Formats: sequence, structure tokens, C-alpha cells
Amino acid sequence: MIKQQSTTIILSAPYTLGWVGIGFSKDGMMVGSCVMVGWINKHGHAKIKQFYLRAKKPSEVLEDKVEDGTPLERQQVLLAFSIKYPKNNNHLSKHDDKTSFVFDFTSGSKGPLSSSNELIQMRKNHGIVGIIGWGLILPIGVIIARYFRHKDPLWFYFHAAIQFVGFTFGLVTIILGLQLYTKMNAHISAHRGIGIFVFVLSILQILALFLRPNKDSKIRRIWNLYHNWFGRLAMLFATMNIVLRIQAAGAGKEWKIGYGILFGITVVVAIVLEVLAYLKRQR
Repeated sequence: MIKQQSTTIILSAPYTLGWVGIGFSKDGMMVGSCVMVGWINKHGHAKIKQFYLRAKKPSEVLEDKVEDGTPLERQQVLLAFSIKYPKNNNHLSKHDDKTSFVFDFTSGSKGPLSSSNELIQMRKNHGIVGIIGWGLILPIGVIIARYFRHKDPLWFYFHAAIQFVGFTFGLVTIILGLQLYTKMNAHISAHRGIGIFVFVLSILQILALFLRPNKDSKIRRIWNLYHNWFGRLAMLFATMNIVLRIQAAGAGKEWKIGYGILFGITVVVAIVLEVLAYLKRQR
């Protein structure tokens, strides 16, 4: 019979104004975490409440709700405070500062405190580099390969150079993602799995450039099918992963609007070039 063990955590603060809170997150982010918040009200009475942060909106901060009862192991612990009291009906005011660290409840060891500004900047860098590489540079390389083949062999050199730069951005994105996983214990399984899959496809595409057979080779047709379809799969899953990351990170409207505009411009350019290529073939 397995004994049920419990852990007692004491959170204290040197002041009684506003509230202090401790949260537990699966991926190191506020959204999706369960938190305990305590404060001393204006009448000197102690209050403590449990919340589930379903989203950043006040209406999505659910009182007395827990997502699940999974046991604590290696966990990202969030600490925050505000100098303002919770509003009516225990609606939390926005925190004035926050920090986080990784704690291993099985061994009782704690990782170093991470600067919240540093972690926020790392997440931004991860997103920005990924969008530039997979959302901008690589689509440009694909467009050149599809619509500018009449500029032979110039199109190939541009295509190869641009795709290699895009691959470099993808590599940096993977490295930043691994650093975030280590420092924040950020574990978004779908995003991480798709990211690794896309990176493997990109490696195969780079190898394809070095293994490109001669135009008269019997296997050139097979190589073309392999290169084209692996490239399409990589772009499809990369786009899905960018959207998934923006959604899972609870990013603001500026991220959604920014990537939406970039994706929209890319699609419009591709449609226009496709129509022009079709009309040229008809003539």
C-alpha cells in the first residue's frame, strides 16, 4: 500500500498591504497555473484563496478551482505580489513584480531564482527568432524556388543561401527553446514535439542540397518529390507550431496581429505569383 504524503509550504511577506501569492505551473507560465493568494484586509482579517489562471483576463481567473491533482515533482514555482488589495468578489489586481524558480519536491533541492525580466526576454527572443526564420526567411526561399526558376542558375544560389540562413534561425530557435525548458521547466509537449519534427525535416532539406543529383540522373525525379514534399511538410508544421506557441504562451494581441499580417502578406504574394505564372503558361 502506497502512503500518501503531503508537503507544507509557508509563504511570508514583511508587509500587510496588498497581496502575495505562490503558484505552480507545468510550463513555467502564468496561464494554466494554480495559485494560492493571501492578504490582510482593511479590517485586519487574514484572507487566503485558491485560483486557477485559465487566461490573463480577470474573468478567466477562477476562484476555488484546481485543474488537476497531479503530484508535485520537479515544478516551476511562481512568486508574485501586489500593493493593491483584491477587488470586489476577490478579483485579483495585477501583480507589481514576480519571479520564479524550479523546485524538485522529490529531492528537496531548488534551482536558482530566475529574473522574471530575463525569462520574459528569453521567451520573446524564442518567439521572434522562430517567426523570422520559419515565418519569413524560409517562405521567401520557397517562393524563389517555385516562381523564379526561369532565372537559372541564379534562382538556385539564392534559394540555397536563403534556406541556409533560415535553417540557422531555426537552429537558434531550438537552442533558445532548450534553454527555456531547462530554466523554466517549460514543457509544452505538442509545441516541443512539432518543433523537433520540423527541425529534423529542415536537416533533411539541407542534406538534400548537398545530395542534389544531376538533371539527367535517373533518380532526379525521386529527389524532386522528396525535396518538394518534405519542404511543404516542414512549412505546414512550422506554421502550425508558431500559432500553437502564440496560443499556449498567452501572447498579447500584438503577437497575433503581427504574425497574422506577416502570414497574410506571404499568402497574398504567393497567390499573385501563382496567378501570374498560370497566365504566362496559358500564353
